[in-house]
Amino acid sequence: MWKPTNQPQTPGRPAEPERPTSTPSTPAMAASEPAAVPRPLTATTTADQATIGKSLVIKGEVTGSESLYIDGRVEGSINLAGNRVTIGRNGVVAANINAREIVVLGKVRGNLTASDRVDIRSDGSLTGDVVAARISIEDGAFFKGGIDIRKGGQKVNGVEEPKPAVSAPEVVAARA
Repeated sequence: MWKPTNQPQTPGRPAEPERPTSTPSTPAMAASEPAAVPRPLTATTTADQATIGKSLVIKGEVTGSESLYIDGRVEGSINLAGNRVTIGRNGVVAANINAREIVVLGKVRGNLTASDRVDIRSDGSLTGDVVAARISIEDGAFFKGGIDIRKGGQKVNGVEEPKPAVSAPEVVAARA
């Protein structure tokens, strides 16, 4: 009876000792190091994320240097250039949003400018123009507006604007 109990543990153990072969204290450190690497990234995202709850209503300008999760109502403008803005399922936003990454799960009326990407999830609704390097629109999402795809790091200059301006009518013509 002890042998079957030891046998299932034995297949689980060879995978662990293969990584650290020096000492038993090293497996604990090695096990905590891989776990520690992903956790700070997740913990950093969670710790550096502010939340606007369901019952909160904000009218005005929202700026800062951390990511933002909106589950309430925001009217005005949101400028979090290097961070992520997520509009939750209960979120209602009537604002222009400027961020690195924008995820729409709720309702947004306004123009979105993202240096990286815009995601409109299946329950999301966006009425406004999008300027981003990448965009994703899931099945079931509502989107009404124009799309301007810019390469990552591309700035808005008089020289660089004509290229997207030429492609924007093509997108409109494709929808018509």
